[in-house]
Amino acid sequence: MQITKQLIESEYCLRCKGCCRFSQPDSVWLPCLLDEEVLGLIDKADLPVVLISADKKIQPVPSPEGEGYICPLLDPGTNKCRIYNQRPFECRLYPFLINLRKKKVLLTLDLNCPYVRENLASPGLKEYTDYIIDFLNDPDQIKTLRDNPWLLQAYEDVALLVELKVSDEIESAGPQR
Repeated sequence: MQITKQLIESEYCLRCKGCCRFSQPDSVWLPCLLDEEVLGLIDKADLPVVLISADKKIQPVPSPEGEGYICPLLDPGTNKCRIYNQRPFECRLYPFLINLRKKKVLLTLDLNCPYVRENLASPGLKEYTDYIIDFLNDPDQIKTLRDNPWLLQAYEDVALLVELKVSDEIESAGPQR
């Protein structure tokens, strides 16, 4: 699953220090992995198997700053991802999230992201949202979502954007809301 365009410029993200950090070690915000990403992270990123949970989530490590947890792929000194060009699908999609509520698959935006809060009504965000909707409604992406139902999470503090076409094909996957 490849997203070719990025929404937020890297300089903005590198200043933020919000992503890749978690208050709890079992946060719903931990990135879920596609099957092929699990093997790629173990083989290519040299991520220890113990840092991938049975439910295919990257397991955070204690923050060296002493509070909370961070993704083990984050370099806290530079605020950069060690595998940025090979980062998981959910990380590429962010600040967009695939949310499951009452058997409906929704594209949402994380309202905790400062960029989203500042640009929620901007034409640029609207244009990028349309791009992501088209991308996720492509038959290949629908199949990927259907084959990887653990990607469908029940996130809070999100802006609901649109129901994705995959909703018709999801019977009972992921957490129900």
